[in-house]
Amino acid sequence: MSLPSELHYSKTHHWVRNEGSDLRIGLTAFGQEELGDIVFVELPELNEVIEKGESFGSLESDKTVSEIYAPVSGTVVEVNSELESNPELINESPYQKAWMIVIEASDEDELDSLLSADEYQAHID
Repeated sequence: MSLPSELHYSKTHHWVRNEGSDLRIGLTAFGQEELGDIVFVELPELNEVIEKGESFGSLESDKTVSEIYAPVSGTVVEVNSELESNPELINESPYQKAWMIVIEASDEDELDSLLSADEYQAHID
């Protein structure tokens, strides 16, 4: 599996793309494979404050229901509402179409605690 090298990764299988003052967050290809076919997504509301390590939503698959844990802290400035009607996008396009939220980071230094693509690959091997 080829991991996008420009992303940061969490041990809970989320990716973060640094877009200046905003951070786009999604589920890794490995994470979605582990869950199976995603059938329902619950995401936070706009302007909701999320804290690193805390749940900000949930995913339901044909295997289980899983909490989504924030890899970084911030305020939600955009939500991918497309996932409500098309949760299968997480399985089909985890790094492009299936981003979950965009946050305005409250502490950009938290990115330093995330893994590089090589470190994440070693984590999942």
